[in-house]
Amino acid sequence: MEAVRLLHTADWHLGKVLKGVDRTSEIGEALKTLLEMVAKEGVDLVVVSGDLFDRPQVSAEAEAMAVEFFLRLRELGVPALVIAGNHDPKERLEALAPLFALAGAAVRGRPLFREEGGVVEVGGLRAALLPFVSERILVKKVLQEAEERHRTYAEAMRRILANLESPLMLGHFALEGVRPGAGEFVFHLTGSYAVPPSTLPLGARYVALGHIHRQQQVSEAPVAWYAGSLIQLDFGEGEEAERGALLVEVPERGPVRVHPIRERWGKPLKTLHLKPKELDGRLPELERFPGYLRVVVEGRLSPAVKERLFQGLPHLLAVETAGGPEDGGNGTLAPELGLVEAYDRYLKERGREEEGLLERFNQVLKEVELEALAPGA
Repeated sequence: MEAVRLLHTADWHLGKVLKGVDRTSEIGEALKTLLEMVAKEGVDLVVVSGDLFDRPQVSAEAEAMAVEFFLRLRELGVPALVIAGNHDPKERLEALAPLFALAGAAVRGRPLFREEGGVVEVGGLRAALLPFVSERILVKKVLQEAEERHRTYAEAMRRILANLESPLMLGHFALEGVRPGAGEFVFHLTGSYAVPPSTLPLGARYVALGHIHRQQQVSEAPVAWYAGSLIQLDFGEGEEAERGALLVEVPERGPVRVHPIRERWGKPLKTLHLKPKELDGRLPELERFPGYLRVVVEGRLSPAVKERLFQGLPHLLAVETAGGPEDGGNGTLAPELGLVEAYDRYLKERGREEEGLLERFNQVLKEVELEALAPGA
């Protein structure tokens, strides 16, 4: 068998809205380029390692863009493997799996053991599909005995990965020591969710990972990479951070060859830290910037000046202050926190981070979100 040529992608985040701006069209342009690469490079298989979508309920445009991508792949005669990430609507992906199958894409929204269908064969290559799974669900699925429930997420991951060991493995989880892109959901990167690289089965030829937005290799034996996000998704993600996709050659024997495709798809995002007296002098530069801007001003800033900036710079998405009354005058900018991050900070300030409250809070929040999205809610 000749080398199988894979296009490894992840973290599309279709439906991403950044401070009121829908980024879906930018992601769509990146997907069009990927389709051109598939045809040009003679790709045999496309893998998507999670987070096709940015949230459980996305626009019709975002869903249509994903379907169109896989239909175009079918026209090219190229199959695809897809797993759900922590942002994806897992139940919806499972429900739509038969339709995706008609387009040549095998989709997994929930974790399955090998004997349940967690390993598939495509083009003569066996592939394991392990979507993102919460700690509570994974431990319950893998560690069946009550006396084992005290064991960790990492231990449960080790067991299910060993069960799924295959030449090609897809996963959506964070490995210890990984360099995040700064736009990921922090709760699912650290603590109990950080998995040691030693859990990766040595029998795998290539492990195609998603979840981390910065493209990087994280293991040599087995060869494991994060593909990175397609575009710069958030202001916290550095402009120069590697992202894009990976062209991977998996021969029957011999070393796996990985060719990073590092592109600057989508509009760039820039954060500028300025003093009030510098604003007028920097306006011409800001007007020429081709992407979206976030301006952090040192000290106080009147509402009138903020309004003038927004009116003069249509691509300005945020004006924030640092070192003024808004942040207590300590010179640091308080980031916008989600509910989980805010509760995490609250617990740490009170010395209660070891009580398991954050995990339970996160689970309740997820259940509420799913209930709110359920039909008839």
